[in-house]
Order: sequence, then C-alpha cells, then structure tokens
Amino acid sequence: MSEHDHYPPRLIAMLEAIWGQGFLSPGGPEEVARVIGSHDLTGKSVLDIGCGAGGIDIALVQTHGAGYVTGLDVEDPVLTHARGLVEAAGLTPRIGLVKVAPGPLPFPPGTFDVVFSKDSIIHIPDKHTLMAEVFRVLKPGGWFLASDWLIGTEEISPLMADYIAAEGLDFGMATAPRYLDAMAKAGFTETGATSRNAWYREKAREELARLKGDVGAAAARIVGQDFVDQNIGIWSRMIPVLDSGEHCPTHLAARKPG
Repeated sequence: MSEHDHYPPRLIAMLEAIWGQGFLSPGGPEEVARVIGSHDLTGKSVLDIGCGAGGIDIALVQTHGAGYVTGLDVEDPVLTHARGLVEAAGLTPRIGLVKVAPGPLPFPPGTFDVVFSKDSIIHIPDKHTLMAEVFRVLKPGGWFLASDWLIGTEEISPLMADYIAAEGLDFGMATAPRYLDAMAKAGFTETGATSRNAWYREKAREELARLKGDVGAAAARIVGQDFVDQNIGIWSRMIPVLDSGEHCPTHLAARKPG
C-alpha cells in the first residue's frame, strides 16, 4: 500500500459498513440501476472508470448482463479488495480489474459500448480532457453513463471548503454546466445532468444516524472508535452543504454519435 493511497483498508471497511459490501459511495446496486436507467447493457463491453471496491462491476454483470467489464482504478488496496469479491462471485471470466496511472485511457479508439463511472471522476480535475478520452474509447453510438459529486457554483463557501478539507480526499469537483460543456466539446450529443441532491440530503441524514448508532458501533470494533468519530464529523459537515445545494450528487449521460 502506498502512503498516498486515499482508500486504505480501514477506510474501505468504514465505507462498506455504511454503503454495503463492495461500495465506496452511496446508493449501492439500486443507484447503479438508476444511472443505467433504460439502457440495455446485455452482452455489452463496459469500461468502469474508478471501479473501487468491486461492487459496481459485479452489479453491472450480475444484474445488468454486461458481457465484459473492464474496471480501472489507480490504487492497489481497492483493487485487491475488488479482486477478492469478483473471485468469490465467480466472475473473473467477465470482469477484468486493471491498475492505471492518471492520464490517457490505455485503450484504442472505439473499444467500448459503454463507459460507466460511479462517484469516481470527482478525483479527476480536468473534466474536458476526461470527456475527450471517454469519447475516444467509445464505439460510435456508445453511451457515457455516470454519477458524480458536483458543486452547485464555481465559487465555494467556507462551509464547503471545510467539508472538503474534512474529507481529506483530492476532490476536483465541477458544476453541471462545466460537465455539460466538456461533454459537448468532446463531441457528445444527447447530454444530460440530473440532480440527485434531494435524494442524498435525506439519505445522508439516515447515514449519520446509523454512524451514531449500531453501524458505528459495529464499525468501531473493526476500524476503531476514533475513525468512526472522524467520519461522524465528516457527515456533520456534509449535510449543511447538501442542504445549501453546494454539494450536488448528479447523474450524467451522453451519447457518441454514430
């Protein structure tokens, strides 16, 4: 494990206690399904940018019938965890997990039917370069389907800055207009951004209550009470910026013409 890993085993265990096995962001398989919507993934080749702890890719295959999923991440701890879950599910023939360095996607043009991402591209500050790369590796007619954590305005308040600092992660948050501009300039059509702020405002309150209750007590036995208390502090800072709309989880979609 690198000293620079943002998701060490202790944090993976903490987030799984809140969000479910294999998930490092809220909503679990149900939110994956909402991002996919009416799109048919049956037999499709899917690239998952920021595959995390493995739950997303398992859902893409088991629930949505993806033919083969290539999951990318930049950190060893999450990939090790994900590989264990994929192997336990018997899905190694249909899910490949790859460690990559930040930068261009290591695939030829027109490789994938779908590029998917769940709450991971928050860690990639340059949305325009990212969208150009997503466009490049998609087949003509392919879809970009994602959720991410957005900001409501380009200028953040002291409360938002305090929350981001408490997270201690390399958040590169952008507004919906910036995402839409990046998708359009990359060449995408049928672009869309759908706010999930109202949903997560309520969900985050439930999560905080669970952290202060049974879930937190169970997690403390694994990760220590100090780490649980640290996360209670993060959630307590997050809820006000969800209420203000500065923190805005959002679904994104765009189609490559063809």
